[in-house]
Amino acid sequence: MCKDLHGNEKMFIFVARNLKRRMDQTTIKKKVIGVDISLDETTCAVVDVRGNVVARRSFPTEQYPDIGNFVAVLSDTIAELMAGCGGYEAVRAVGIGAPSANFLTGCIENSPNMPWKGVIPLAALLRDRLGLAVAVGNNAYVMALGEHAFGCAHGMKDFIVISLGSGLGSCIFSNGRPHVGYSGFAGEIGHTCIVPKGRLCGCGKSGCLEAYTAAKGIVATACELLEQSDRPSLMRDIDGLTPKKIAACCDQGDALAIQVFETTGEILGRGLANYASLMNPEGIIFTGGIPKAGKWLIEPAQRSFEEHVFHNVRGKVKFLTSDLDERERDVLGASVLAWDVKEYSLFK
Repeated sequence: MCKDLHGNEKMFIFVARNLKRRMDQTTIKKKVIGVDISLDETTCAVVDVRGNVVARRSFPTEQYPDIGNFVAVLSDTIAELMAGCGGYEAVRAVGIGAPSANFLTGCIENSPNMPWKGVIPLAALLRDRLGLAVAVGNNAYVMALGEHAFGCAHGMKDFIVISLGSGLGSCIFSNGRPHVGYSGFAGEIGHTCIVPKGRLCGCGKSGCLEAYTAAKGIVATACELLEQSDRPSLMRDIDGLTPKKIAACCDQGDALAIQVFETTGEILGRGLANYASLMNPEGIIFTGGIPKAGKWLIEPAQRSFEEHVFHNVRGKVKFLTSDLDERERDVLGASVLAWDVKEYSLFK
């Protein structure tokens, strides 16, 4: 009998190894959490290995100006999502995109637009509550990951994503990888000076590109043109001007509204020409609410860009507008962060 057992030793080892392999396969975590934090709304989603959004929940960001309360609601929302999708055993990590976030530190740092001031160690705060690995990146960085994996940057190695909404963010992809810089703040084109001694920006400096091309800047340009001219305009009868409402006036042939976007596009194109002359991208991809103005913004921006860009780059940079659903793209981009972060769990 002992001889028989010895004779079957190799078979025993083979069966044991295969049993262990099967057990390992059953414990591989096949889902992550992607989180998109914007000024108005925070969206959390469970994403599987194929990029399918399995479940999703949102809550209003602005209702939680206290960061402690916000993190508590965020962690509770994630926990509830996980409970309905296999629990902690099924979820590998959490990825988060947020304005002014730093991928290297996991912090939101000195955001000019978010309600939380100073340095917020969001990744650490959430990891302590959830017991899972958490990666945090700038929202433009996360948008770029989403566009690269699922959108119009798929297949590109060198491109720039520009996010235009309440602020102006960007991310650089170089040789197929996002470039974050020495301390994590590469790509802050919105806070480069485009008009010396110009408008005050939310960051505290004057003349920033963001102060002329993001939402408040476009409205400021509209107000200036309305004050400087006595020409009739549909904008004069609108309470609470927004870029979307100004674009609607453009669609109705309002010459002054069209001039607002002509002015904005000229400044944006100049800033992007400087950017592209340094980075030599294959494409510039526009995301966010403001590029939905379409030709009213993009056409003057591209004319200005071609006029000011380095001559060896001229005519070689694609201007593309994202065709992905924004909420879907941004939670998917955040999920890419979650798949890449080193796994950590208190429950393994």
